[in-house]
Amino acid sequence: MTNTSTWLITGASSGLGYDLAEYALKQGDEVVLAARTESAMRSLADRYPSTALVVAVDVADPHQRESLINQTQARFGKIDYLVNNAGIDFLGAIEEQNEEDYRKVFEINFFSAVALLRLALPAMRARRSGMIVNMSSMDGIASLPGNAYYSASKFALEGLTESLWQEIEPSGLKALLIEPGSFLTGIDERTHFSGTMLPDYDSTSGNFFRAMQNVRELSGVMFPGDPKRAAKVLFDQLTTNPSVHRIILGSDAMNRIGAKIDDLQKDYDASKLIAHTTDFAHV
Repeated sequence: MTNTSTWLITGASSGLGYDLAEYALKQGDEVVLAARTESAMRSLADRYPSTALVVAVDVADPHQRESLINQTQARFGKIDYLVNNAGIDFLGAIEEQNEEDYRKVFEINFFSAVALLRLALPAMRARRSGMIVNMSSMDGIASLPGNAYYSASKFALEGLTESLWQEIEPSGLKALLIEPGSFLTGIDERTHFSGTMLPDYDSTSGNFFRAMQNVRELSGVMFPGDPKRAAKVLFDQLTTNPSVHRIILGSDAMNRIGAKIDDLQKDYDASKLIAHTTDFAHV
């Protein structure tokens, strides 16, 4: 009997997805690397011909998603870890961004992840074993101006996953959220401004846009996270039967999420004075 685990990782052609795939393969696990761009994944998989499978996939395509799950099952017979890591981002104020772009953000970051976990769950439930790992962000807890739609897609993923673990844990399954800070994973090169910049937002989304234009010069400040270190920590955390439902990665994520918790606590405490006054009066 083998203890080898099988990982299906989307967005595995670069960044944290690639580094997690590489680390899992080094530990002797089986990995399906899934992304639209094959070349980087292929060079990694060629080093592990018996334990790696590359699948070129557009996760927004329903037929390709189904094929991805089927190819994984056919090759390795199971999925122990589904890591929904594929994601995109567009910058711009809420009023500035194009509808086509922000709908695409939700299609990739939220709806595709939902579709994949729904495809993976039946076999996991049958085996009474498996973990859904949804890649959120510190932006899924605390929004910033100029990045609202990305944050909203991650907020949606957070809410869904919170329901998911309550639904599947009685069947022996697990679901977790990963909340990374800023890691220089290549997303900076894939992130573009959407729509027409408006002068009234120059000090908010405009500042965000200018910072991203100079990301290489500011990388030490804007992207403190090392994705290879994160991959090791993530692998170790996920494979040790975690009792937590959220894993925060990065000092910047700890700081921003901590500030959000403090802000929520202030609002919660203030509402203690009025919340009960809205109930029906007792006779």
